[in-house]
Amino acid sequence: MELLASMRFAIALLTLICIASVIGTVLKQSEPYANYVNQFGPFWAEVFGKLNLYTVYSAWWFLLILAFLVVSTTLCIVRNTPKILTDLRTYKENIRAQALQAFRHRAQATLDESPEAAARRMGAVLAARGWKVKLQQRESAGWMIAAKAGATNKLGYLAAHSAIVMICLGGLLDGNLIVRAQMWLGGKTVYSGGGLVSEVAPEHRLSERNPTFRGNLLVAEGTAADTAILTQPNGIVLQDLPFAVELKKFIVEYYPTGMPRLFASEIVIHDKATGEARPARVEVNHPASYKGVEIYQSSFDDGGSTVKLRALPMDGVSAAFELEGRIGDSTRLTRGAGMPGGSAEQLTLEYTGLRVINVENMAEAQAGAGGPRDAGVDVRKVDLGSSLSGLHQRLGAANKPDAPQTLRNVGPSVSYKLRDAAGQAREFNNYMVPVDLGEGAPVFLWGLRETPAEPFRYLRVPADAEGSSADFFRLRAALADPALRERAVRRYAARMVDANRPDLQGQLAASALRALMLFAGAEAAQEGRAPVGGLQAMADFMESQVPAGDRERAGEMLMRILNGALFELLQTTRERAHLAPLPTDAKTQAWMAQAVLALGDAWFYPAPFVLQLSDFTQVQASVFQVARAPGKNVVYLGCALLILGIFAMLYVRERRLWIWLEPATGEAGADGGMGSQATLALSTNRETLDTDKEFVQLRGQLLPNASPGKE
Repeated sequence: MELLASMRFAIALLTLICIASVIGTVLKQSEPYANYVNQFGPFWAEVFGKLNLYTVYSAWWFLLILAFLVVSTTLCIVRNTPKILTDLRTYKENIRAQALQAFRHRAQATLDESPEAAARRMGAVLAARGWKVKLQQRESAGWMIAAKAGATNKLGYLAAHSAIVMICLGGLLDGNLIVRAQMWLGGKTVYSGGGLVSEVAPEHRLSERNPTFRGNLLVAEGTAADTAILTQPNGIVLQDLPFAVELKKFIVEYYPTGMPRLFASEIVIHDKATGEARPARVEVNHPASYKGVEIYQSSFDDGGSTVKLRALPMDGVSAAFELEGRIGDSTRLTRGAGMPGGSAEQLTLEYTGLRVINVENMAEAQAGAGGPRDAGVDVRKVDLGSSLSGLHQRLGAANKPDAPQTLRNVGPSVSYKLRDAAGQAREFNNYMVPVDLGEGAPVFLWGLRETPAEPFRYLRVPADAEGSSADFFRLRAALADPALRERAVRRYAARMVDANRPDLQGQLAASALRALMLFAGAEAAQEGRAPVGGLQAMADFMESQVPAGDRERAGEMLMRILNGALFELLQTTRERAHLAPLPTDAKTQAWMAQAVLALGDAWFYPAPFVLQLSDFTQVQASVFQVARAPGKNVVYLGCALLILGIFAMLYVRERRLWIWLEPATGEAGADGGMGSQATLALSTNRETLDTDKEFVQLRGQLLPNASPGKE
């Protein structure tokens, strides 16, 4: 009992609660377990899970600490309240006169009035100053004045400790304790499966009469929902509501930075019992309330938008095809018929997200000539290497957070996952429209990442004059066609060399064909190695065939030949498509430069095709937090008491004052009686400079001719 009621035990418990609260604030709570595995690794993710660090505020040990804190603080109050109340009622007027000599603040004086007259005068002065005064006449003809002020200080102790108990009790009431009790005593269990909410069995549902709960409610536009989801460590529990929430319209406004500025939901609350329909508007920090249940605006999500995608094969051989799906759904695809590769391979396409607004930093695009080229966005500047290493050389994050910002909305994007038969998945994020990065040609940004812990890195494909990727994929397909490669090489040689020099034309054509075959992956750059296309093949060829001192000059020559042959290959594809040839101007040169980089990177793109967003129908959903919190008012009252209690303990000083008056030997006083000898003493629970000033003032008013006895 002594330990439980001790101050040090309560402080230790408060320290543990503070540490747990810090963990619960820093570590995101109630996330999917896979996110913790990606963040901490399998070992530590399991250790933290065993300690319930992913649900700190509903962990058994956190609730146990709160319970012990309630018991400890309650015992402190019970043990100290009688003494505090007794102390508030007493004036301690029976103190011995000799004991006043031991006080730090004391003074003595000889007065020319009798002890009784002096006592009544001083009592009136103290009462006028707000002191509570009691006069005591003793048998020795002396008078004792006992006064006190600042008794609120001790009431502050009771208020502060009571506030801690109330806040903890309110937290326990509004926490997960009641839900846990129903699971322990009422036969309720956690649900960890899938399927429709309406198909979940009753043992996983809580009654509408549940006195306290806090859960999430996802409602798409044009639909209604009446079942909240309460997240538990091993699954979920469903909470049936006494009403249904219908979302008429979700409103979101954005700052120029792209961050949401306003969430608002126009809803209709449908009472199940009466059929009443009550319209309401829910905003952040402006909840709606119905039948004791608060409806808060928590966030927003996709409500099942439909997207139309065009699958563009990356091998340049297979045919493109169309897909249509809904965000949150999945589609099974077979790699084989109509897709790159010859063997049948099962892939699962998961539609994970649609973002209509994407605000990116476009500072580099606006830097202009002579500006700092590394100041803005460069999607290739994440994880770059010093060598020509394909994907690592040309893919990067679509933002650079430490650079000056010029923000611009770059349009919609779609995200999806491709999961193989073994369950391994890669995540992709592709923008719908080309983005002008200030490099002469707008580019499509097609991003990927291996794990959620990584940032997206982007393949940049230049857009043609019509704003599409058709020219790029025609060039990609022609690069895989031997006949078209040879035709383009002959055209290139004929354009670059005089017709009267067929020998030189033949040599240039051979070099150009070798360059195209290396770039297309049709020929191995080094003997004994598998063919690798793109710029990596060119780098391997230079390393194996050209001396180190000549590589720079030879590399420049080889790249000029490659660019020229690719340009003729592009012109050939446009002729076959009955399109006008491209002019040889700066715009075309910029497009070709981006196309060469993208073609080189395409060899390292890990998916058989790219899904390009062609159309969408957005459906938004609002995420509400619904809560029945009977402990809320208890917590509010506890907070008010805590503020008042701490204020009283810190800023109110308890003071007690005693004045002993006894007859003085000598001549008669002014009132005809003998004079009196006065001894004044002041005590306080906290020594401050204000105490010294107050003592000087009291001494001047009560004992004008006092001699200071203060040590």
